[in-house]
Amino acid sequence: MALTGRAALVAALGSLPVGILAPSWTGMLAVNVPLSLAILCDYALAAPVRTLQFTRSGDTSVRLGDTAAVQLTVTNPSRRRLRAHLRDAWPPSSWTSEAEQASSRHRIAVPAGERRRPTTLLRPSRRGDRQADRVTVRSFGPLGLIARQGHHRVPWTVRVLPPFTSRKHLPSRLARLRELDGRTSVLTRGDGTEFDSLRAYVAGDDTRSIDWRATARQSAVAVRTWRPERDRHILVVIDTGRTSAGRVGDVPRLDAAMDATLLLTALATRAGDRVNLIAYDRRVRAQVRGRTAGGDVLSTFVSTLATLEPELVETDARGLSAAALANAPRRSLIVLLTSLDTAPVEEGLLPVLPQLTQRHTVLVAAVADPHVEAMARARGSVDAAYQAAAGTQAQAQRRRTADRLRRHGVTVVDAPPHDLAPALADAYLALKAAGRL
Repeated sequence: MALTGRAALVAALGSLPVGILAPSWTGMLAVNVPLSLAILCDYALAAPVRTLQFTRSGDTSVRLGDTAAVQLTVTNPSRRRLRAHLRDAWPPSSWTSEAEQASSRHRIAVPAGERRRPTTLLRPSRRGDRQADRVTVRSFGPLGLIARQGHHRVPWTVRVLPPFTSRKHLPSRLARLRELDGRTSVLTRGDGTEFDSLRAYVAGDDTRSIDWRATARQSAVAVRTWRPERDRHILVVIDTGRTSAGRVGDVPRLDAAMDATLLLTALATRAGDRVNLIAYDRRVRAQVRGRTAGGDVLSTFVSTLATLEPELVETDARGLSAAALANAPRRSLIVLLTSLDTAPVEEGLLPVLPQLTQRHTVLVAAVADPHVEAMARARGSVDAAYQAAAGTQAQAQRRRTADRLRRHGVTVVDAPPHDLAPALADAYLALKAAGRL
């Protein structure tokens, strides 16, 4: 139980005239005995807390940056009216500011035998699962002098999904994909390497596309039409080692890699390709395989990536290569989202790269730091000159590392966090147009 400020105020107001006019034990008893009786009666009339019943409903998932609403149904089975303050406790990361945490505190009045449903609004600041803590209830009597207090465990989990901010680039890449497939009203034929159909020759067609056998069987000149490859296998490998924990601007490298993965997955599934996923550092942290339906693949990827966190360990490159080969038994496009730091690439990735490029097409995507480019442009002071020298040296090392990867036949995408996703999608479309998948 807990005394309220009203009880303290009544005690102070009653003691003041006694202390001034008749300061004695008799006067104190004359004030405190009625007050104590009033407190006991108020406590007896307050609705019990232990018998309250709670159930939850509402959102079970929300994208990072959006708001989730979770309803808490409070049932009062007692014969007394419930007048209570209620706190629905969640982890601090369930809100982006302290002002938003006020939504977890409610004042409720529940008549006997009825129920009420307060709503708690969550606006999480981090990805992952947010689990409800305890529900604390402070039940007041009709006089408001004392309160019964207790708590209940009412489990509920809200999964915070990646925001997928690169979704805005999807329409333009799908339009490019339709051009490759020859399904738009353009003056160029769809590129690709898979035979699609025969049609009559028209002026402007590439003469190398003429099918002479089909032409000999009919009176008109026939040309072959082509389409980009379909049903190709793509394996996305996300490096969750220590380098993925670094922040570039306001975005962790891992989050930028996730955003690029979601855009590539949405585009590839629309193109008819199959996309699998593994997240690896020293062991497999997450895995998605065997999905074929486009919408199902993307939703599965989003749910799987939601709880993925970087590990502060050095990535085992040999183990990563073995995991990639085990998950890509057929010829595939292996997209490795990792860093282009010189030491991890030269000591870890380069020695095992021939195992991957022997059978598969490999694309390495990395997050570039815009601050390094800003340092390289710095001028005007001694400190700026040192910053420019350091930034230029870092850029040169990064270019040399990328060139070494390209000499092994690897396609390299190196872009800032907000440009990584569209750059990776463009690289995929270029490989598809060239028939290299």
